[in-house]
Amino acid sequence: MAKKALVVDNDFFFVEFLTELLENRGYEVIKAYDGKEGISKLEDTAFDILFADLIMPKIDGLQLIKFARSKFPADQLAIIAVSGTLIEQMDDIKNIGADYCVVKGPLEEMTEYINGFLKNLEDYGTIESEREQLVESGNLYPRQATAELVEKMKFQSAVFESIGIGILVVDRDARVMSANAMALELLNKPLEDVLNLRITDVFPQEGRGRLVKALKEVAKNLDLKRRSFHLKSGSETLKLVVSMLRMGNDLDGWILTMEEINL
Repeated sequence: MAKKALVVDNDFFFVEFLTELLENRGYEVIKAYDGKEGISKLEDTAFDILFADLIMPKIDGLQLIKFARSKFPADQLAIIAVSGTLIEQMDDIKNIGADYCVVKGPLEEMTEYINGFLKNLEDYGTIESEREQLVESGNLYPRQATAELVEKMKFQSAVFESIGIGILVVDRDARVMSANAMALELLNKPLEDVLNLRITDVFPQEGRGRLVKALKEVAKNLDLKRRSFHLKSGSETLKLVVSMLRMGNDLDGWILTMEEINL
């Protein structure tokens, strides 16, 4: 039976490059073009190897890899993080469960390198004794603009995680794209149990009607900035505030904030 590979990257041409390379080695390849789609594929199918870009819209590669590792141990799924900005993110990658790390470079050089990389992985089950490995394809150095972007993303992520209120980011199809530490604490759920879950399934059954009503109200009335209500979650009472997620002039989903209250 052919081994299965999942390739997740929002760069169409890089997905096609990896797909052709893997298929030539006998893999059955499934493609996904963002982290959200990648999680859906991982929920449906077991894979032998995962290639995941780090910077993607909606659910990024860091979240995807963390989700994948929570579902599949290292002896069942080899995870390769791939990015042009990987050098600046090594500390993050080592903490989320990626087995190997590859920096994007010229495709001609990457073809030779990745073929050798996969041959060693297939023959020996590993590349080196050390679990995390950084591989630079050619003389690739991050541009200053890229480094500054990564630092900005890290700062915004720190704010998102540190704020003293729970935040859920919900896509237009009502599935969760992100949740901060406070939200997970209030919900008493790990991130992997929330990502890509329909927002109505995050909360108890008795509160779903009010949640759906609030989602619809702010979506239909653009002058309505937010809608708030109370909802029981276990032994706690939460105050939820629902507002639209706006990307410029586009409505791209919802933002839910939550905090515990004493009635």
